[in-house]
Order: sequence, then C-alpha cells, then structure tokens
Amino acid sequence: MPVAYGDIRVDVGLRLDLLVDDLVVIEIKAIDALASIHTAQVATYLRFSGRRLGYLINFNTTLIKNGLRRVVR
Repeated sequence: MPVAYGDIRVDVGLRLDLLVDDLVVIEIKAIDALASIHTAQVATYLRFSGRRLGYLINFNTTLIKNGLRRVVR
C-alpha cells in the first residue's frame, strides 16, 4: 500500500497482511501476547488506507477468540 503525505506519494509504503473486500484490514500475528504496539500498527494501516475497520488476529492462542482484537478508526 503506498503512503501519501500531502502531494508526495511513496510507493514503497506499508504491507497489509490481508484486505478483505476492499473494506477490512486484517493483520495476522503468531506471538505470545498482543501488545499495544500491534494495535497501533493496525490503526496506522487504517489511517493511511482510509479504511475504518481492522482486525488483529493472533494465532498463537488455545482459542482463536482469545487472540482476536477489533480496531475501529
């Protein structure tokens, strides 16, 4: 995803893990615990892409619902 700042556009920008139906940003992790920096990463992706909804999914949990975090801008 390119990054734009004013009239300047940089094509080597951010790399989204998944973009579902051009609406929902999904960031996938496999770590011991989610931290606030991971939520901030998804929020940054939402801000730069102009999307409003994102999910942060950690697959390193016993139940997937314990590793799911919804981020709304």
